[in-house]
Amino acid sequence: MKNYIISIKDEKKNDAGPKAKRDIEFFLKDTFEVFTLKYQIETGLMSRLQKVKLAYFTIPTFFKKHRDIDNIVLQYPLYSDYLIKILVKYIRKYTEAKLYFVIHDLESLRLFKDNLEYVKNELDFLNQTDGLIVHNTSMINWLKKSGCTVKMVNLEIFDYANPQDINSEWKYDGSICYAGNLAKADFLKQLSLKNQKLVLYGPNPANEYAKNTEYAGQYTPEELPKHLKQSFGLVWDGDSLDSCTGVFGEYMKYNNPHKVSLYLSSGLPVIIWKKAALAEFIESNNLGIAIDSLNDVDEVLNKLNLEEYRQKKENVMKMAAKLRSGFYIKKAVDVIMRRDTVSGYGS
Repeated sequence: MKNYIISIKDEKKNDAGPKAKRDIEFFLKDTFEVFTLKYQIETGLMSRLQKVKLAYFTIPTFFKKHRDIDNIVLQYPLYSDYLIKILVKYIRKYTEAKLYFVIHDLESLRLFKDNLEYVKNELDFLNQTDGLIVHNTSMINWLKKSGCTVKMVNLEIFDYANPQDINSEWKYDGSICYAGNLAKADFLKQLSLKNQKLVLYGPNPANEYAKNTEYAGQYTPEELPKHLKQSFGLVWDGDSLDSCTGVFGEYMKYNNPHKVSLYLSSGLPVIIWKKAALAEFIESNNLGIAIDSLNDVDEVLNKLNLEEYRQKKENVMKMAAKLRSGFYIKKAVDVIMRRDTVSGYGS
């Protein structure tokens, strides 16, 4: 059986693309070959010329020579509507391969959720596939309600290729870390913990934070886990302490933030917004704490006893091993390729 995973690489940036997509390639490397599209994602003459070359030569030539492909996994989106449509066109023209999308982001749920025409066009396009691997049941339910009719499999959570040793320290001190683009985390400027220490990692720190908040620098996704020695990892978004707000805060009701996988694969239980789609996964597997408001953090952590933390930490250690092995993406791909006649499996 011949299987391919389609990837994209920004030639202007000397990397292989976002970590979540790189990790999926890594975990599927034993059963999938990689077809990589290389071009400059930023606009400009070079980018346009590269797109033309990819659309009229590279892509059609590849599929003409590989007519015997059985399964294709495409990591959606590819950051070019034009190229992704070209890909689907030539896959259907030259092969009889089954085409599956692994959803990383849905702009219909994020930046364009109020644009009915955009939502319709994206759903129509997704319905051209043979199946979708989707973040969670909340996203699956929204897709079904919005008109998606193809088979869908629940990923549950993103895996995380983590090269660092797992933080196996059982000592509990109530400390918290937050990793991400700090310019997009305005809530941090308001957060003032009374009893707990908050450690921040990432680019664009503010000039000043509360006294119990410490900025600890910026690291690559591969190096960062080595520095995460706190008791919990925080998952929050927006500019409010009372709930996750704004476009990205609302998006948490449907998506699986990759930082959850970063924390868990590093050995850290998580603190997450109770209305986030992943909160149910965290609570049902006892991997952390779901809260309504960041104003509750001090009280919640003060009430947590050592035995309760030990149980969460033990569960996280088991989950870390699964995430580091690619357990969830391998399972989802296996299910979607085997259960070709089951509609909405995993919903």
